[in-house]
Amino acid sequence: MDRLTVAIGTFFVILLAVAASIVHFFGIKLLIQIVFGLGYLGLLAVFGLMTALTFYARSFKYGLVTLLGALLSAYGLYSVYLWHVGDFLVVLAVFVLAFVVFVWYISEPDLSLAERFSSPESLMKKGRYRAAGRKFEKKGDYVRAAEAYIKAEMLESAAWAYEKAEKYKEAADVYAMLAEREKDVYYWKEAHELYKKSGDLRKAAECLERYAEDEPWFWEDVAELYCEAGNEEKYLEALKKALEYYKKEAEEEGVFWEDVAKLYEALGEEELAKGAWTKFARYCEQEAESDPMWFKHVAEAYEKLGLMEKAEDARKKYEEYRESISKTT
Repeated sequence: MDRLTVAIGTFFVILLAVAASIVHFFGIKLLIQIVFGLGYLGLLAVFGLMTALTFYARSFKYGLVTLLGALLSAYGLYSVYLWHVGDFLVVLAVFVLAFVVFVWYISEPDLSLAERFSSPESLMKKGRYRAAGRKFEKKGDYVRAAEAYIKAEMLESAAWAYEKAEKYKEAADVYAMLAEREKDVYYWKEAHELYKKSGDLRKAAECLERYAEDEPWFWEDVAELYCEAGNEEKYLEALKKALEYYKKEAEEEGVFWEDVAKLYEALGEEELAKGAWTKFARYCEQEAESDPMWFKHVAEAYEKLGLMEKAEDARKKYEEYRESISKTT
């Protein structure tokens, strides 16, 4: 049993003991007065603070509502003090009813009163597609909700509803529409993920290709998707674009020569791949001067180049460094 559970248990034991003592020495009436009195006092404090804040913010409509709550709380507290049981119970009933209405209201905050009492089918006939979509969604009929949202031109809500219904292809279609309409590449990525989930690798690759035009480090993923889809031409085209991107990155940060080398290999450019592996090996050797962990990558690069003696020498340096670390720790 953890400390929090013990603390909570102790608190309730003390609370029950105090309540029992009050009943024993002063009667049940005083206990009821204390419980209801503290309750109304708390509500008075909350509503009073909210009233002050709303009027300060010049939100007079909500200020009047909170002021009414403060006045009811004050009257409830006064009734408890005078032991007007009927009055403070009526105030309690008003607060309970107000809470129920509030919960009901926030469950569908963007619907009018008439829309709340209408069926989604009747709302569709009246052309109130947004409200119908909300109603269908609340019923769990996500496909019809999505159809209503599309008519209301609420495409993001439609895509979400299709996704909830596990209609991934339809959701992807909507995200593709959004990408075209909003000119936002983020939606291409969402469409790609859902097309992939639906098993349509060709469309997934096409959408990710559109995304990679703005975020070029995704060209390798585009190539992989086209490869899985069996489109050799587009696969090679994406590989070349990935290579173009990584070559620029490698000029600024040598660690990317490894990616360049692997892409050359995938394209069948063995001689160019060797040149990239050589540059990667040199970069790793420079890094190994300050961090011997890089000897591992030096060894891998020389293995790729077929220089087994140099690879073995680098691997020994890496193992020696690891042994020295294990001894110190």
